[in-house]
Amino acid sequence: MPPKKNPQKPYSRAHRGQVGSRMALVDLPAVGCDLPVPGLPAGRDWSAPERERWEELWRSPQATQWDETARGTVAVLITYELAILENKASAWQAQEYRYAAESLGLTPRALTALGWRITE
Repeated sequence: MPPKKNPQKPYSRAHRGQVGSRMALVDLPAVGCDLPVPGLPAGRDWSAPERERWEELWRSPQATQWDETARGTVAVLITYELAILENKASAWQAQEYRYAAESLGLTPRALTALGWRITE
C-alpha cells in the first residue's frame, strides 16, 4: 500500500501533481540545450568517445532541466553505457544504467513521469 499523503508536511506527495491531469507539462526545446557544457569529473582519464557522449548528453533537450548536480549521474551513465556496449557490464551495472537514464529523463517513460515533452 502506498504511503498516505500528508498535506501538513511540505514535501508530501499531497503537493505533487499527476502527469496528464493537474501537472503542467514542461516543454523541452527539440534543438537541445545551449548552456555551457560542464567539465567532466576529475579522477579518471576519459576517452574521446566518452567525451563526445558527455557533450552529446549535455546538449540534449533534457539537459535544459539539469544543473551541476547532474554531473555525477551523467558521468556514471556514460561509464555504465560503455561497459554495456563493450559487453563487460554486470547485471547491477545494467540496472544502475537504467536508473540513471530514467532519473535524467532520457527514456520516453521517464519523460512522461517527469512531465516533460520535447517540442519543435
